[in-house]
Amino acid sequence: MKVFAILAFVLVCAAPAWSKIFTKCELAKELLAHGIAKSEIPNWICLVQHESGFNTKALGALNSNGTRDYGLFQINNRYWCQGSIESSNLCHIKCDDLLSDNITAALNCAKLIKERRGGTFEAWYGWLNYCQKSLPSVSECF
Repeated sequence: MKVFAILAFVLVCAAPAWSKIFTKCELAKELLAHGIAKSEIPNWICLVQHESGFNTKALGALNSNGTRDYGLFQINNRYWCQGSIESSNLCHIKCDDLLSDNITAALNCAKLIKERRGGTFEAWYGWLNYCQKSLPSVSECF
């Protein structure tokens, strides 16, 4: 019995560190609920698939310039969020807040990035390298 109590305590303490890993359809429905147009959802899904593997707590390796990418949308801390380096913090958010399972803040920042890039997804190499020519279907999700 003591072993089960210890195991339960460890699991409860570790639970906040676990990440939400969306399925394609879970994320598609979440994006729709956040006001993303159905026609844009394949672009967002493809971007997230290739940037973070659908993982809300994805933390990129240090880039050669000392910056790091955070969360589902792999948002960089040089310009968009405040982390461990000096930043413009254009999204007015702490980088750690981009690691939340509640994607509202991260999505709002990603939408700002997209808007600042003329409404394109060209700020993300995952999208540039994998999504420009071929997008996943999400028709089975709705």
